Amino acid sequence: MTQEVVHKLTDEALVEAIVKTNDTLLFEVLYDRYARMVYNKCYGFANSVDETKDLTQDVFLRVFVKLASFKGKSKFSTWLYAFTYNHCVNYVTRNTAKKIEKKSVNTDGLENIGEDIDSAKEFQNMRVEKLKRVLDLISPEEKMILLLKYQDNLTIKELSEAFDIGESAVKMRLKRAKDKLVQKYNNYNKNGESI
Repeated sequence: MTQEVVHKLTDEALVEAIVKTNDTLLFEVLYDRYARMVYNKCYGFANSVDETKDLTQDVFLRVFVKLASFKGKSKFSTWLYAFTYNHCVNYVTRNTAKKIEKKSVNTDGLENIGEDIDSAKEFQNMRVEKLKRVLDLISPEEKMILLLKYQDNLTIKELSEAFDIGESAVKMRLKRAKDKLVQKYNNYNKNGESI
């Protein structure tokens, strides 16, 4: 395949070709398409730029090894989002001695976090800056599902496919995570401590 043809392949066709041939040059094309997105997602879980780079590298190494597990039930980008978040959550969980210290969060979409829930009024009154700090007070798993839904705009169906669970299970996890976030937000004092 020529470079021009390779660059025109869909993500799914590219994945299929990589799995068949184990061609690292083809994987580089996939890497180029998603390196920035993966880096940005890892940055939210890391304590430094170096740690973010290491996490990003780890994600792509694991993706290359696990690429055959992509079954095409969802878009590749959805699968990669979930894969990245899961890797980061596992990383944070393995390193429980480290406190997640978010230096920067992409706040795009965070203001939409409460659009479709009963407690929308509570969410609308939240300031994004305080919300970013409170996101660090909930579990990495809860943070992950909220960010995938409201920052990355994945649908319930896409989340269901990415996590290989039913849509009702996704809705329940989202509801629990949002309820916990509201509780933490309401108990968060001006000194940045949960009360």
